[in-house]
Amino acid sequence: MLTWSALYLASEWLIRIAMLIWVPQKRSPDAARAWLLFIFVLPWLGLLAYAVMGRVHMPKRRIELQERISARVRSAQEQARIPLPAIEPDLPARFREAVKLARNLGGFDIVVGNSIELLDDYDATLERLIADIEAARHHVHLLYYIFEDDGTGRRVADAIVRAASRGVQCRVLIDDVGGRSGLEGLAPRLHRAGVELNPTLPVGLFRRKTARFDLRNHRKIVVIDGRIGYTGSQNIVDAASWPGLVNEEMVVRIEGPVVAQLQVVFLADRYVEVETPLEGPDLFPMPETKGTAPAQLFASGPGHGGAHVGRLLVALIHAARHRLVVTTPYFIPPVFFLEAVGTAVRRGVEVHLVVSRRTNRRIADLAQRSYYEELLDAGVKIWLYRPRFLHAKHVTIDDAIAVVGSSNIDHRSFELNQETSLITYDAEVVARLRAIQERTIASSDLLCAAEWGRRPFLRKVAQNTARLADAFL
Repeated sequence: MLTWSALYLASEWLIRIAMLIWVPQKRSPDAARAWLLFIFVLPWLGLLAYAVMGRVHMPKRRIELQERISARVRSAQEQARIPLPAIEPDLPARFREAVKLARNLGGFDIVVGNSIELLDDYDATLERLIADIEAARHHVHLLYYIFEDDGTGRRVADAIVRAASRGVQCRVLIDDVGGRSGLEGLAPRLHRAGVELNPTLPVGLFRRKTARFDLRNHRKIVVIDGRIGYTGSQNIVDAASWPGLVNEEMVVRIEGPVVAQLQVVFLADRYVEVETPLEGPDLFPMPETKGTAPAQLFASGPGHGGAHVGRLLVALIHAARHRLVVTTPYFIPPVFFLEAVGTAVRRGVEVHLVVSRRTNRRIADLAQRSYYEELLDAGVKIWLYRPRFLHAKHVTIDDAIAVVGSSNIDHRSFELNQETSLITYDAEVVARLRAIQERTIASSDLLCAAEWGRRPFLRKVAQNTARLADAFL
């Protein structure tokens, strides 16, 4: 006679066997391994978690809405006869395939005539943003993953309220999970001022367009009057929002034709949430030549047909010949990225990884450190930044290409989050970013392979154990 305990044990094994067949389908080995380990240890809990967030997909309606508005916005630009001349950048032939990939995956052409400023001073960036909002005449569009109800958030909200009082159309999108504080604390005042405020990817059992809580809009986008744009790593939050840590960021301030691409992404994300389109010539004013930098925006995420910045970065790494510098707060790479970096070193490329000595995510930090030994063995130079928490996210490839954006080097940014990255092919901008990278390296400690190999055994165990959950971090 079967007992309840025997039935329960049998059910656990049925789950294990069934999921062993189901989980690996259309999934990377890393993700399959992480899920199967979870399910084999805790079958029922693992099954429940997998049912909620096991498959990376956006609701069909969200994808349809995004495709519809993107096509509509591009059509509006053409009808307004706004020229966005596509060009081929002056690059060595080895980069052509990567450039083609960026265009095919991201959907945006390279446009010339841009002025690109690199802003790495946290407070100065905030002051610059507020000044641009104060000078706005037609519209202010902001999209952020985190918009806190703190001193920084209230300062930016004050500037938005003042702009709205002048008749400027102000629209704000905040991620429903990352920006919960701002949505709850700042919403009443912004709504009273006539500001349109909406959450992105809202979660909840009874919402009509609910989203998985682990699929987040991680973008940071500002568009002012269709002429000034911002993107990068900095959220609207106090620099010292984490106890004992002060954030250091990288933001690009842009003027020129590529701002229209930021506008397209903002309008598409807004339309997915509110389903009412925005139209009018003021959204896409006639572009002016503000500089000489060729650039393009790369928007990625589950709703972009599988496009993610990891694929682009790997293509650029394979094209590198001299020097690659990767700056990121979180480095938990998929196997394909790790192999590309190792191959680059063996081809003679000088590869530098710049990360913070201290981070704000304990388990992710343990998992990240588990990769250091094989990176050091491959010949990668790992720099641990001392002064602050380096939350900046940027890459330079040789002296030719720079990528600055919101994406980390991890499974979450590559596969789960909606991200934006600005790619520039301007040697002067690359040189300026390289100078910032060199300044960061000068304030970092070079990790010694021999010393790292002598770390305590239990620490190695903790790091390698945390790595098993890399697909979740």
